[in-house]
Amino acid sequence: MPGLADNWQQHWQQAQAVGVQACLLPAVSAAHWPKLLELCQQPQFFAALGVHPWWAANAILDDLTTLETLLAEQEDVCAVGEIGLDFALDAATFSAQQALFSAQLAIAKRFEKPIILHHRKSQPQLIAELKRQQFHYGGVLHAFSGSYAQAKAFVDLGFKLGIGGTITYERAHKTQNTVKKLPLDSMVLETDAPAMPLAGHQGQINTPAQLAEVFQCLLALRSESAPLLQEALWQNTLAALNLSKAVLGSDLGY
Repeated sequence: MPGLADNWQQHWQQAQAVGVQACLLPAVSAAHWPKLLELCQQPQFFAALGVHPWWAANAILDDLTTLETLLAEQEDVCAVGEIGLDFALDAATFSAQQALFSAQLAIAKRFEKPIILHHRKSQPQLIAELKRQQFHYGGVLHAFSGSYAQAKAFVDLGFKLGIGGTITYERAHKTQNTVKKLPLDSMVLETDAPAMPLAGHQGQINTPAQLAEVFQCLLALRSESAPLLQEALWQNTLAALNLSKAVLGSDLGY
């Protein structure tokens, strides 16, 4: 993405310096897939391929055919995403968004891949489609914010909740209170770099290195020790993306 791509080596070095040991890089449109796959030839980078709902209007049928081909050919693609529904956009886009999400979810099911799930004002519709397609491969509900009941609905469907910059803001009381009560095995960490800046970094790009700040905020909300929380988050990530310690190495990272 702009803001990170030109200096990705520097950003990755800074992330490693604070303990980040692997990155999942989700796509947003078919035009990004070749560059993303090239980048994910680097060790410890893993790709998710999909079309984000913001790009739904520009998606074409051939994109879905290409997605199926790449999932069949590329072993490093560990998830389909970022896909989902964004009902904060213009209502005129809803039909295209829903058709694209349904099609990509069906592809993920066919290839038994987890998904990276985007949501805004669309949780009931997402849950309905997940249930309709009997999708059982889970993944990550990206940028979770909300109540315990909302969280539990996705956890019950096999998803991990992506905990990111939202919890760094003092005003995010509902999400913070939910995160305090969530089962330890229901969460993963994320940044959404270069978007969604953390508290204290408004007006700046978000970077993978700021995952460490998200972790410190999460640590302050939870009762577990830092080593226990780190280990749980690491194991949750491996489980959510069907990765193994053999792939990522046995050492712990945020």
